[in-house]
Amino acid sequence: MNNFFERRYIVAGIFITIFLVLLARLFYIQIVDDHYLLYANNNVLRKIIQFPARGTIRDRNGVTLVDNELVYDISVIPKQVKPFDTVEFCKLIGMDRAEFDVRFAKAVKYSPSLQSTFDKQLSPQLFASLQERLSEFPGFTVGPHPVRTYPDSVAAQFLGYIGEVQDWQISKLGGYYRPGDYIGVTGVEREYENELRGQRGVTNQMVDSHGQPKGSYANGAFDTVATPGALLTSSLDVRIQKLGEQLMKNKVGSIAAIDPSTGEILCFVSSPTYDPNLLVGQNRGNNAAALYANPYSPFLIRPIQAYYPPGSSFKPLSALIALQEGIITPQTTYYCPGYYQSGNRRIYCFHHEAHGLVNLSSAVAVSCNGYFSMVFDKLMNAQGYKKIDTTFNAWRANVNKFGLGSRLGLDLPNERPGNLPTAKTYNKMYHPGGWRSSTIIPLAIGQGELDATPLQLANIECTIANHGYYYLPHLIKSIGSKTIVRGKDTVKHYVGIDSKYFEPVIDGMQAVVDRGTAVGSKIPGIVMCGKTGTAQVSGEDNSVFVAYAPRENPKIAIAVVVENAGQGASYAAPIASFIVEKYLKGSISVRPSGITVEHFIEANRLPDISKYMHKNKSKTPATDSTKKTANPLLKGTKSVANKVNGNTKYLAAK
Repeated sequence: MNNFFERRYIVAGIFITIFLVLLARLFYIQIVDDHYLLYANNNVLRKIIQFPARGTIRDRNGVTLVDNELVYDISVIPKQVKPFDTVEFCKLIGMDRAEFDVRFAKAVKYSPSLQSTFDKQLSPQLFASLQERLSEFPGFTVGPHPVRTYPDSVAAQFLGYIGEVQDWQISKLGGYYRPGDYIGVTGVEREYENELRGQRGVTNQMVDSHGQPKGSYANGAFDTVATPGALLTSSLDVRIQKLGEQLMKNKVGSIAAIDPSTGEILCFVSSPTYDPNLLVGQNRGNNAAALYANPYSPFLIRPIQAYYPPGSSFKPLSALIALQEGIITPQTTYYCPGYYQSGNRRIYCFHHEAHGLVNLSSAVAVSCNGYFSMVFDKLMNAQGYKKIDTTFNAWRANVNKFGLGSRLGLDLPNERPGNLPTAKTYNKMYHPGGWRSSTIIPLAIGQGELDATPLQLANIECTIANHGYYYLPHLIKSIGSKTIVRGKDTVKHYVGIDSKYFEPVIDGMQAVVDRGTAVGSKIPGIVMCGKTGTAQVSGEDNSVFVAYAPRENPKIAIAVVVENAGQGASYAAPIASFIVEKYLKGSISVRPSGITVEHFIEANRLPDISKYMHKNKSKTPATDSTKKTANPLLKGTKSVANKVNGNTKYLAAK
């Protein structure tokens, strides 16, 4: 009898254990694990993603730079696919069978039961022909998807482009993105991705066992509406942006223009540019490959990524530091015989011009290398040659206050800092105590190891225009109806130069345009203060010009660089003058010098392709080189060359 009762308890225990296991499994399936729920839901529910339109981007006057248009994406749920005419399907969408197999396998790998993108960006015409026969291809659906369109095809490097999200981004960015989604890759599209992308919506649709739609689920109670991205208003002026891109056609270089009173960027030209519409649609991949293969690097954002020696455009800054340090006064003179002798080193003026007796203002006006070499020599030797390290680093710190050698904090990704050498740079190159002011005297006229981006050069002009301070350059004015006020954008960044020292320098800069090296670019009715630069590189010189206007109450500061185009007055100065006049007056007048917009639009100054490809082996600016080379303007010693954008820099002149 006892054995009977014992067996009864054992059997009951077994049944209870089985019951508890089954109950726990049921709880896990229904409550904990959503795997089966997904399968069940996919048998009765189809979630249709509603893609939001990305935010529109406009210029400062409300002109649309980027908008949206509808294309169509094909999606697939592999589990719902039944046998169909694959050849006919591929024929309809313009795809070969091998590509079909690859994409279908990718969809299965993602999830047999979940919807994923199969093909993207079908035109409305192709969508119409496919939609009529979609019932023949179970498991496939077609839905609208907004993509970018560029009405004026301008400002490509500023705006950037979008691309399909990568797997690592999906996992990194909090699960917001799904395969087939688009994300900003470069430019404003990347920097303001969170504001531009909007919020996806979802429509829940009932389907039968054959996948056929049977109406809205719960009368749409669980549907969400797609929210468009925010409108961005940029600081660009599309009038001068278009003009700048036209003027830089068939040229390599950059234009950067800023409003000195706010730091707002008015013009942002990188040349050669490209039509941003090429990176939209089914031919996007082929078009992008062709642009990447272009030896002139259209994807390089030259205003903030290209390095150039400032050349003589650096001279006003050098003079201001010397004035503040008490090394010179506005009345300090130098008799220029066509050169300056620094130790055993002779620095010639451009074309060996003998300028005679010059003071600060006249030296700026005629761009006298001798005067500014003398000034730099005095600066570096103020405490004796044995303290050159200390003196040089103090000079470097003063230059850095103008924004050279560090990023300006622009609201675009991948801004580069330029190159401003330190005493350690020269100790490494020549060993400690092995260099003197004469060794580094190319810095006096904006060459040697000194490199700047075009935006930094324009920012220096803002500082001069404001008599000693600048606002951080920025590109976006407002998001939606809300004006952006980044705290750092409203801060005046003072450079440590007393305002009284700017007038004699500005007098010289006005004389540059009124009667000096840039007289051919004088604008009727506008007082423009500027400085030409002819930066020597391997091959023909880079043409450089910096300026601001008008002199009183300045409204625009500008820097123009045209690679391998000769003297600053030949190309950069005229191009800058057209941009300045267009911005200030809305039109361009007949110039006394006879220069015309049409001439510079039609001019082709593209560097020789074979030489340019040899010099530009890298698509990004190269690192510093300590290669030593002879210099046609420098006699009696060695000079240090520096490779930037593949161009080897030499001592500059005008």
